[in-house]
Amino acid sequence: MKQRTLNLVPKPVKWLLAGSLLLQIFVYLQLPAKPTLILELPLPPSYEQLRLFTLGDSVVAAKLGILWLQSFDQQQGRVLSYHALDYGILRQWLELLLELDPHSHYPLLLASQVYVSVGTPEKVRKMLDFVYDAYLKYPDQRWPWLLQATVLAKHRIKDLPLSLKYAQALSKGGSNVPIWAQEMQVFILEEMGELEQMRIVIGGMLANGQLTDPNEIKFLNERLKALEQLSP
Repeated sequence: MKQRTLNLVPKPVKWLLAGSLLLQIFVYLQLPAKPTLILELPLPPSYEQLRLFTLGDSVVAAKLGILWLQSFDQQQGRVLSYHALDYGILRQWLELLLELDPHSHYPLLLASQVYVSVGTPEKVRKMLDFVYDAYLKYPDQRWPWLLQATVLAKHRIKDLPLSLKYAQALSKGGSNVPIWAQEMQVFILEEMGELEQMRIVIGGMLANGQLTDPNEIKFLNERLKALEQLSP
């Protein structure tokens, strides 16, 4: 008897099977060994394992994985604090979900707006570094999230060197990164007191010919002139 390939299975059936499998996994992981046991965030499955659960549909796997991850803090009628999560494992989940669906922005949104709500600088840095590494792979699509990370590093955890690292990455990003975002490094360098480096950066931006807005050119020229007057 000739066997049918998975490609011949109707999509609604695939979705139903995938949803059933994920629901079983979710229910199983929610069941504690004791009534009072709070589960720790488990290590994520492999890329292939999660795709297998959804019959090879990685986008569906990513969406269902996001739903499961977001519901994990609801256990036994209790809402867990993000402080209770292992952020190293959390990052592995976000990396997997982004790998399954590289066009999705949702893992980056979770990292830069939801999971950074904790007050622990170390946990915030793990999320911001996840956004930074993701940006390097697709700067044209992911620059808004790195811009968010730049602001958070500067204002939330007061880490100017880290904020500068992200801002410098923005300045070297793809063609979709707007000039005003690339200028972030200028203001951070000024706040750090790195005036000579600031002068070099502004001079480079004016010399590379990328600036077309007369107002931007005028603004940077004025800043450069002011810096030169400060030089001994």
